[in-house]
Amino acid sequence: MITLHQKISGTFRSLHGAAIFCRIRRDISTLKKQGLPVFEYVQTAFQGEPLMPEPPKVP
Repeated sequence: MITLHQKISGTFRSLHGAAIFCRIRRDISTLKKQGLPVFEYVQTAFQGEPLMPEPPKVP
């Protein structure tokens, strides 16, 4: 995703912006892999109360 973003916009304006982009993409990818509702988690994060997914149970 970072390469795609760079191709579209040309570059990131700062290293901090690139780090934030990677963190958001990482979290969304993890939520999708765990089958959790991405929109609900993003919405609560913007409200300042991010939900933490349950850690996977080890058999």
